[in-house]
Amino acid sequence: MENGLCPAAERGSEFVVDPGSLADPSKRRFLHAAGLLMAGLLLPRARADQGPRAAAGSGHKVVVVVIGGVRRDETFAPEGAVNIPHLSTDLLPQSLFYHHSRNEGVTAHFNAISSILTGNWQRVDDWGKLAPTSPTLFEQFRKGLGVDRSDTWVVASNKALTSLIGASSDTNYGPAYGANVVFPKQLMLMAVVDALRQGRTANMADRSKVEAELQSAMEGSNYEGLGWNVFDAADQLDPRVRATIQNAIAGFVHSGGPTSGDELTFYMTREIMRKFAPQVLVVAFSDVEAAHFGSYALHTSGIRTADRLAYQLWQEIDSNPEYREKTTMVILPEFGRDPDGSSTNGFFNHRANGDSTRDTWMMALGAGVDKPQIIERPIHHIDLCPTLASLLGCPRLDAQGQRLAEIRG
Repeated sequence: MENGLCPAAERGSEFVVDPGSLADPSKRRFLHAAGLLMAGLLLPRARADQGPRAAAGSGHKVVVVVIGGVRRDETFAPEGAVNIPHLSTDLLPQSLFYHHSRNEGVTAHFNAISSILTGNWQRVDDWGKLAPTSPTLFEQFRKGLGVDRSDTWVVASNKALTSLIGASSDTNYGPAYGANVVFPKQLMLMAVVDALRQGRTANMADRSKVEAELQSAMEGSNYEGLGWNVFDAADQLDPRVRATIQNAIAGFVHSGGPTSGDELTFYMTREIMRKFAPQVLVVAFSDVEAAHFGSYALHTSGIRTADRLAYQLWQEIDSNPEYREKTTMVILPEFGRDPDGSSTNGFFNHRANGDSTRDTWMMALGAGVDKPQIIERPIHHIDLCPTLASLLGCPRLDAQGQRLAEIRG
């Protein structure tokens, strides 16, 4: 094991989510309905009529991929290599890899991502009902450089990221400078339920039973295991996108669609990149949070899915002329998970105050990376926001985090 990292995993067949691992046939049908949100028709071709658009600030683009809670044991450790073949084999050799990226804040989803996107440790409501207390990267970028909302997007699998993640409670910033925030699973539920009620999906067998499944999922309380609940707070999605959702249902009943929430998140993200090419894009994957159900197999399957989808996003960046050679992509977990043998059931949860939960890793690729290297010096999650703000040319704000010298435009 060189530099404390796992050896590259042997390449075999593509890792995919085993359909047999899904909860039951109704859940598989439920996930198959994600094809109804085929984003190629959902997203308006807004940019086609606008012509070339001058990039704001430095012209640098940033894509941040945040994965839910994963321990080092299941990722960048010898025994974890099997779960991350793309990260360890395809991306690590060309990356700037921080071996120790620490979360010293509240190890809950909303607080963790708020800290990553503000450069300050956030200690607000764990469930996203309160806004971050300091400006997010989106607010800094949009207010500081006069950037349109269409250049800043969040696409998230986890309902803990309400629309408030796009805007803080700072009265000098706030919702006027927030990002477009998309919860694909929420949109899919809304669209399918509406279609069922209006009878526009005649090819769907036993509509009443499917609707009951959808309603049950929306009303459920265990968001971290299933992840399908709809928030009371409306998101800030571009109204043109929302207005076209209902019209895209009927043609996709027979289509093969994504097989997990993260698959759907990836699909929507890729189409947003192709239609809008935003300068700031944050993607949150959370299939790994099946761990809260106590299924280690589903948890590691979620890791493998995130590994594959992160790699596919990098491939999209590399092949998309709007992103190629001018984009920095960063991948990091929100936190780890509790150690096995703990009083909190180990991998089920992420509240222990120890290295298993707080000591993670971070990988950067692309335009902001001068050369591949492994950094053993510990950094902190809050260091990412000021680093990316600098890449984007944002005016400097006071923050607890420190700019990372190894990442520069």
